[in-house]
Amino acid sequence: MPHPGRQWAERGGRHKDPDREPRRRRRATYNRYGGVRHLFAALDLAKDQLYGHIKPVKKRTQFLEFCRYLRTLYPPEVRIAIVCDNFSPHLTTKRCQRVGAWAAANNVEIAYTPTNSSWLNRIEAQFTALRYFALDGTDHADHKEQGSMIRRYIIWRNRHADDRRLRAVVDRTNVA
Repeated sequence: MPHPGRQWAERGGRHKDPDREPRRRRRATYNRYGGVRHLFAALDLAKDQLYGHIKPVKKRTQFLEFCRYLRTLYPPEVRIAIVCDNFSPHLTTKRCQRVGAWAAANNVEIAYTPTNSSWLNRIEAQFTALRYFALDGTDHADHKEQGSMIRRYIIWRNRHADDRRLRAVVDRTNVA
């Protein structure tokens, strides 16, 4: 989704290079013919690594797939904690015990942030940085192109976790 912000393309005008093609027009965002995509993401605080999967739907099955992936990153005897907001696919309910049963069987603790307190979750600042570095001022033609940009950002972010500009955006956003 295009956001106002820095534009990487050269601007048009009087001093424009006459041989350069004009910048393509930015599309409006009110039509979502291809639907939307959802980013499942996790932040390992000890390693300062970001992990992410892009999915076409955000339901309990996809959430558990991502949790299983996170579990494979650590030995089974290491207890891991996954901090989640109160979005319904993350919750264990009376009707669906899959999340709680999986967590208990796999040495995982699911911790939920209080309602309207997403700012307590440390990954929210990483989403701000992702928008700032990868999505602001862009106009992706399709989901594949946008997904590629997000994956490239995650790779860059994990290699440059101590980058001064990245730290400034994250520190400005972190309040907890």
